[in-house]
Amino acid sequence: MDTTEIEAALQNSMFFKGVSPHQRQKIAALCDIQSYRRGDMIFRQGEIGEHLYLILKGQVVLERSVNLGNRSGNVVIEQLGPNRLLGCWSTLLNEPHILLSSAVCQKATTVLAFKGQALRAVMESDLALGFTLFEKLCFLMRSRIQHAYGALEKI
Repeated sequence: MDTTEIEAALQNSMFFKGVSPHQRQKIAALCDIQSYRRGDMIFRQGEIGEHLYLILKGQVVLERSVNLGNRSGNVVIEQLGPNRLLGCWSTLLNEPHILLSSAVCQKATTVLAFKGQALRAVMESDLALGFTLFEKLCFLMRSRIQHAYGALEKI
């Protein structure tokens, strides 16, 4: 996948839609392409997170392991497909963070991966981009929290 294809993938994503071509170029330069098989974990609950991931193809389930004493298991928070973003948001705040969920591939999956700290540096150098992405992040986090609460109510 070349830089032009990475930029097109960013443009098609819900999170980066509307970002200028120049800004997409900067973000595309941060990206690595990673491939996973069905059943692979992109990240695990309890690990230290550093990356954000944009799903190019495949399907990923965000799940959280819970232990309520007499009941334990995994709760599906959300199922994500192409053009959706997941990962460790706290890296955008320049803080280490322990991941609160796992990301499990439901089928062969390809993602763009980039370090949150690197994206933060781009956002700091372009405050308009930084504001736009933090605003989108707020809406995304609201959605994920709503999904998490809904999943926990099923326990």
